[in-house]
Amino acid sequence: MNHAESARLFSAAKRLIPGGVNSPVRACRAVGCDPIFIVSAEGATICDADGNRYVDFVSSWGPMILGHAAPPVVEAICQAAGRGASFGASTPGEVELAALVCDAFVSIDKVRFVNSGTEATMSAIRLARGFTGKDVVVKFDGCYHGHADSFLVKAGSGVITLGIAGSPGVPTDIVKNTISIPYNDNEALEATLRARAAEIACVIVEPVAGNMGCVPPQPGFLEKMRALTRELGIILIFDEVITGFRLAYGGAQELYGIEADLTCLGKIIGGGLPVGAYGGRAEIMNHIAPDGPVYQAGTLSGNPLAMAAGAATLRLLRQKDFYPRLNAKAADFAAALGEAGRKAGLPMVLNRVGSLMTGFFTEWPVMDYLSAMRADTGRYARHYQNMLASGFALAPSQFEALFVSAAHEPAQLEAALAACAASFARIARRE
Repeated sequence: MNHAESARLFSAAKRLIPGGVNSPVRACRAVGCDPIFIVSAEGATICDADGNRYVDFVSSWGPMILGHAAPPVVEAICQAAGRGASFGASTPGEVELAALVCDAFVSIDKVRFVNSGTEATMSAIRLARGFTGKDVVVKFDGCYHGHADSFLVKAGSGVITLGIAGSPGVPTDIVKNTISIPYNDNEALEATLRARAAEIACVIVEPVAGNMGCVPPQPGFLEKMRALTRELGIILIFDEVITGFRLAYGGAQELYGIEADLTCLGKIIGGGLPVGAYGGRAEIMNHIAPDGPVYQAGTLSGNPLAMAAGAATLRLLRQKDFYPRLNAKAADFAAALGEAGRKAGLPMVLNRVGSLMTGFFTEWPVMDYLSAMRADTGRYARHYQNMLASGFALAPSQFEALFVSAAHEPAQLEAALAACAASFARIARRE
C-alpha cells in the first residue's frame, strides 16, 4: 500500500505536535512503523489520507460499537449542531442521557458528566476521598485509569506500550497515597485492605482489564473485592470507561452481578464524541458541589453534541437482541482466531469477554500484569504490519484490545481470519 500522504502529514505533525501525535500509542513505535492518517470512516471500514481502506478493529478504542458514522447517531449530532455547539449552560440532552445511564446501571442513582475518562476517574477518587475523609487509593498493576497523577503507578495502556515507569512531573507526595497491587490476587487484596483500611478511601479497578490487553477477572475476584470494601467501609469504584455498554447494557456490573459504589463511564456514552461520566449512590453523589463540598466543574461538561450522540447510541443498544447477537459474533470470531494460531504452531493465548478480546503471543495464561508482560511484542509488531498491509487495522500495541462491532459483516470477519492465518504462517516460517 502507498502511504506517501500519511508520511507527509506525519512529518508535518512532528514539527507541530509532540511526537507528531495527540496520544502516545498512536505514534505506532511499538509496532515499528509510522502512523496512518485517517480521513473518513463508515460502518466497520476506515479510509486513510492515501485512499487506502481498512477493516477496523480499533473502533476508536471502543466507542464505535455500532460502527462508524451510524446514521441515527450522525443525524442526532447534526441536529444538535444546528441548534448550537456549546452553551455553557444546562440542556435537555443532559437530562435525557442521565436518565438512560441511571436506568442502565442499578448502582447509579445520580450521574455527573465530564469530558473524558480521565476526568471521570480523577473526579471519582476526589469524591471518594471527600466522602470518606481518607486519602489512600488502591489500584491494580496494569490497569489504566487515565493520566491523572494518582494513576500513573504501574499503569497500563501507553505507559506499558512505551515502557514508561510512571511519569516525570508526578510529585512523590501524590504517589505515596497510591497503592498498586497485582490484579486477580485475592490474597494481596485482602492483606492490603485489612492492613490499611483506616487510610484507604477507595479501590478502583477495571472489572475487565482492557489496558494491558483484555484480562478477565478470575472467578471470585470481584466478589471478594466487593465484600471486603463493604465490610471495611471503603468505596469501590468500577472504571467502566471501556466495559460500560460494551459487555452488556449495564456493563460489567450486569455481566458479573456486582454493584459498585461509584462507576466511571466514557467512550460509548458519547457515541464517539469526547465524553466521560461518574455516578453512584445518591448519598455519595450528593457530596459534589453545588449540593456538597467536593468541587468539580467543566465549561464543556454535558456538551450538547456529545449528549445527543450518546443518547442516540444508547437507544439503539437497548434492543433486547443487540448484545446476544454481537457477543455471539465475537465468540465465533475469537474461536476461529485461536484455531488459526494453533494451526500455525504459534504460542498464542486469546482472552475474550463479550466483544472485547486480545490475542497474546505467549504460551502462558494471561491473568495479570506480569503474565501479560511475557507476550512477544516482536511477533505482535510483525502481525500488525502484516495485517495493515492486507487491509486490516489492529491496535498498534500488544497491550490493547480488539473490538468487534455490530457493523462488522460476516465477509469482513472471514477475510480478517484468512489474513490472520496468512500472517501467523509468515511469522512461523520466519522463525
